[in-house]
Amino acid sequence: MRRVVVTGIGIISALGLNAGEFRKELFAGKSGLKDAANVDISDLKYSKVGEVIGFDEKEHFEKKMLPFLDRFSHFGIVSAREAIKDSGMTWETDTERERTAIITGTGAGGQGNLDDFYIDLFCNKKTRFPPTVVPRAMSNAVASHISMENGIYGPTYTITTACSSSNHAIGQAFHSVRIGTVDCAIAGGSETPLSYGNLKTWECMRVVSQDTCRPFSKDRSGMILGEGGATIVMETLESAEKRGAEIYCEIVGFGMSADAHHLTNPSSDGASRAISGAINDAKLNPEQVGYINAHGTGTQANDPMETEAIKKSFGEHAENIAISSTKSMHGHTLGAAGAIEAVATILALKHGTLPPTANFTEPDPKCDLDVIQNEAREKQVEAAVSNSFAFGGLNASVAFKNWR
Repeated sequence: MRRVVVTGIGIISALGLNAGEFRKELFAGKSGLKDAANVDISDLKYSKVGEVIGFDEKEHFEKKMLPFLDRFSHFGIVSAREAIKDSGMTWETDTERERTAIITGTGAGGQGNLDDFYIDLFCNKKTRFPPTVVPRAMSNAVASHISMENGIYGPTYTITTACSSSNHAIGQAFHSVRIGTVDCAIAGGSETPLSYGNLKTWECMRVVSQDTCRPFSKDRSGMILGEGGATIVMETLESAEKRGAEIYCEIVGFGMSADAHHLTNPSSDGASRAISGAINDAKLNPEQVGYINAHGTGTQANDPMETEAIKKSFGEHAENIAISSTKSMHGHTLGAAGAIEAVATILALKHGTLPPTANFTEPDPKCDLDVIQNEAREKQVEAAVSNSFAFGGLNASVAFKNWR
């Protein structure tokens, strides 16, 4: 088995338009959850979202390309550009292009585009539409555009497993590099669920907070939806050292499972199988894990379940692991969550700073782990795990190791 390292990161979220801005706000514990600015949701029961502010697609794409690109594609493509540039990776030969994979994740693809289409079709009674509706909306659009921009011929596809989508993408990419199917992989995800129709459907679920997201707090009242995209570049250790590339961390394990239980009520057994799967795949001792970037949605159901799952996977060591949910700052970005939180975990390992759970008020006896409350913690840990648990009971956990 070959060792796999991360050499490039890129991100756009409510905490900033690039990795530098994201890191600054993340470690400052600054919440990007605010009243919606770009969509009118005045008749909904909630107003806070994790919205990307200040992004102008015209600065990133030629005018002729804009009709083909939904907002979720903007975030996926631009974050990939940043990650590729950061990695210093180039593809000079057909063999290099053929041995690079692109695997992306998204829960809904071009949701905003479809929202606008159906409003025009059913409400405004329009009967003619441009032929770009499908290319804009299709979930694999980001992967395809990254491939075309960089001339990459290798395995290229998109995974849609709700909130675990991009963690599944990263894990599958990692395994592909490790076993030798490819030598390099570009993996991540993007999501833009902040359209009126989609926000209305989440209101029906009764899991969205009316004020803010405070994971693991006793008075938590639900999630806050966010948008964004993140991408990482991974390659073999041999390749990175040969290129003299900066190494952020090593990816060492991936675990996935199905609850086989319920569509929306999560199971700690299923979540624990994914966490333990990642640890076993990495050949780590549980005691080596010092930080977990939790799925941590801030709902009544998820947080105690995840606490129980962590205890099942780590036993007595669970109380020694620092836990945080960065969704408290950038929101729940659904299919992009795993990618955004992977970047947060990578930065934590790289800089020896563990991001906090923002908005925390009071401990919940049902969530009795070492939750990092409101302020980042300066601590270098050996290994970390990032969790994603999706509706449908589909779980994915990725294990990372500090690079020394």
